Amino acid sequence: MTQNPNEEAAVKDNSFNMQYLLALAVTSALGGLLFGYDWVVIGGAKPFYELYFDIKSEPRLQGWAMSSALIGCIFGALLAGAFSDKYGRKYPLIGAAFLFMVSAFGSGYANDFSWFVFYRILGGIGIGLASTLSPLYISELAPAPLRGRFVSINQLTIVIGILAAQVVNYLIAEPVPESVGSLEMKASWNGLMGWRWMFWAELIPATAFFLLMFAVPRSPRFLIKIQKESEAMKVLEKIGGRHYAQEEVGNIQATLADKLPKVNVKDFLHPKMKPILVIGIVLAVFQQWCGINVIFNYAEEIFTQAGYSVGDMLFNIIITGSVNLAFTLLAMRLVDHWGRKRLMVFGSLGLTFVYLFLGLSYYLTWTGFPILVLVVGAIAIYAMTLAPVTWVILSEIFPNRIRGMAMSLATLSLWIASFALTFSFPLLNSALNASGTFWVYGGICLTGYLFIIKSLPETKGKSLEEIESEFFK
Repeated sequence: MTQNPNEEAAVKDNSFNMQYLLALAVTSALGGLLFGYDWVVIGGAKPFYELYFDIKSEPRLQGWAMSSALIGCIFGALLAGAFSDKYGRKYPLIGAAFLFMVSAFGSGYANDFSWFVFYRILGGIGIGLASTLSPLYISELAPAPLRGRFVSINQLTIVIGILAAQVVNYLIAEPVPESVGSLEMKASWNGLMGWRWMFWAELIPATAFFLLMFAVPRSPRFLIKIQKESEAMKVLEKIGGRHYAQEEVGNIQATLADKLPKVNVKDFLHPKMKPILVIGIVLAVFQQWCGINVIFNYAEEIFTQAGYSVGDMLFNIIITGSVNLAFTLLAMRLVDHWGRKRLMVFGSLGLTFVYLFLGLSYYLTWTGFPILVLVVGAIAIYAMTLAPVTWVILSEIFPNRIRGMAMSLATLSLWIASFALTFSFPLLNSALNASGTFWVYGGICLTGYLFIIKSLPETKGKSLEEIESEFFK
């Protein structure tokens, strides 16, 4: 289906209120920034809190500390569907911001490992809510020709959050001499207080997110769903003018006509829903099982096995974060030009080859710069393809009436997959070594490539209602 000519003309004439759209997108995408920060800050703090809690020689507890937040992510994703379909996208995001604040303070304050895990789980609930609802909210505001790059703002803020955590960790941590022992490190500033301040720094963006979310409107598509067309018209008029608003309201109402407002299980058992759900769930799982997140969460093991010291490791993490940011910016320029499917194909096949050579490098016991180059290459490919484009696709393929719940199911699958990935990495690394582990991830990426080639449709330049009508022909 061709792009709506009115929307195409609006883009050419710059008649969309870009400042307003950008303000709303950036505000809601602060949930992504906190998602990125909370997700990665623990990687830099890891060498120090493990000594503080005496779990350095306990792989099971190490995996639990790293993956406990993912339990919260799973619950957050479950709650997101029910809450967003009942209360909209705005208010659950305010709740997520509050949970980020509590988690940031508590994780740094904890003196007991169990309490540390408890606050990490709370932060995970915030991540589950924000990761589901921030891209969903943006997709329901952005006009079709702009939706890819605007939803990608959420991924950009995730990457900025990741880089911010990496820089904050590096700045807070005192230099670690290569010869320092575990007891000395445990008694150092890093071991006693440094790792705490890494978590407390998150309070600044979390508080900003909490306050700013009160100023944004509710999603126009949700407002129409609860029969508040006049409020939706005001938001849409401010985005693109009266003619655009009237057309959008008509399109949205057409997809909701003669349907009950309450979502039930039968909606998901519709024969035409099955391929959409399969695509959403498989892509969500694949984005995690492609293996990149272990590089962020287990950077210490990956770089120390490659011959780097703890101090070098913290600096190398900043390099990976900077590359992540640069290629996410590139993805924002490509997603509405190249299209979703082409980028996903490139990403899955590219990672397959990078992991093949990365595993070979570890197998041949190469150290230092070659490992860093391959790791940076993998992050660059992921940042411009699977990372942002998966969220764009998930935010746009589900029907209007059940979008919140369907997005929640896909995000739930993503976090279950992420938990399995994060918890299993120390076990895989111990059983197969780094070489075998990365070859496993390479095999997963090849499988993902074959699925994308066969099953993923192109959604570039189509309105949410056009996408829905094509799936439900």
